[in-house]
Amino acid sequence: MAEALITKDMVINEVTRRHPETRRIFQEFGVDSCCGGSQPIAMAAAQEGLEVSVLLKALNAVVSS
Repeated sequence: MAEALITKDMVINEVTRRHPETRRIFQEFGVDSCCGGSQPIAMAAAQEGLEVSVLLKALNAVVSS
């Protein structure tokens, strides 16, 4: 199994800067990747009531493809 490129502790702005294609995933999940992008993915997911593992799976799938 490949190592995850994106982890729950990474800051959203850093992820979108490195992988612009992730903006679409954040948008689909209702996570603010613009103004709220200065927080870690886990914190943003919790605020939106999302399962962080599901979000991470989607993010890593898009950067791995």
